[in-house]
Amino acid sequence: EEQLVESGGGLVEAGGSLRLSCAASGFTSDDYAIGWFRQAPGKEREGVSCISLRDGRTYYERSMKGRFTISKDNAKNTVSLQIGSLKPEDTAVYYCAASYGSDWIVPGPPLEHEYDYWGHGTQVTVSS
Repeated sequence: EEQLVESGGGLVEAGGSLRLSCAASGFTSDDYAIGWFRQAPGKEREGVSCISLRDGRTYYERSMKGRFTISKDNAKNTVSLQIGSLKPEDTAVYYCAASYGSDWIVPGPPLEHEYDYWGHGTQVTVSS
């Protein structure tokens, strides 16, 4: 069965960096997209970035460009999100999600309704 598991979150000082990973299993082809989302306390969940597992196309929300880098490793069935120069405002639960059979949505923005499978999230806390 399709499954996504996030890892790499934790407590980090402002200005530091983290690398989050999303391990995918149960997908029988590379015809899907992986999106990263985050939800800060008291706020709605927002899209961060997405990538096509088939051809590597990517998309970043405007506010995420520069400090966020998404990448994939098909051999390991993982997608990573590198975050640099972390700010307290980056504190949130970060989720990865898969849009199976529709990698064509990339390089468009990641939208919740386009994603069918979700991980349970990993907590990122940035101290000032």
